Amino acid sequence: MFKRKEDIRLLIVDDEVGFADVLQKRMSRRGVVVETASSGEEAVRMLRGRDFDVAVVDLKLEGMDGIEILKVFKLLDPELPVLMLTGHGSESAAKACMELGASDYLSKPIDFDMLLTKVMSVCTNEEGVDEQNPGSAG
Repeated sequence: MFKRKEDIRLLIVDDEVGFADVLQKRMSRRGVVVETASSGEEAVRMLRGRDFDVAVVDLKLEGMDGIEILKVFKLLDPELPVLMLTGHGSESAAKACMELGASDYLSKPIDFDMLLTKVMSVCTNEEGVDEQNPGSAG
């Protein structure tokens, strides 16, 4: 089922509150419903209590880091698309995130239009995201 922007519920997890607020305002202006969390612990509480269509998670956070958050999110909601963000990009971190089920890995500073396109893409193609298991017989 395809989602319109107005139907998308996005969770942004970033300890740079100013950055998260700007993203929230810009996404909201485009009809996306956005909630923010400034820590992993807060994000996990929010995911337990609400339904989200996609999450954008910063890799480097105090306490629970982005990889730990990704693992918990995938346990709580295996179908939730998670886009990882970082200002500290590294090949090994990107590979680890993708192996753990992240939908994509993006570096800061992020182009807003690119992020909006990625959010829309993972939400409108939910049935097709990472569901092909080449080793399984159907």
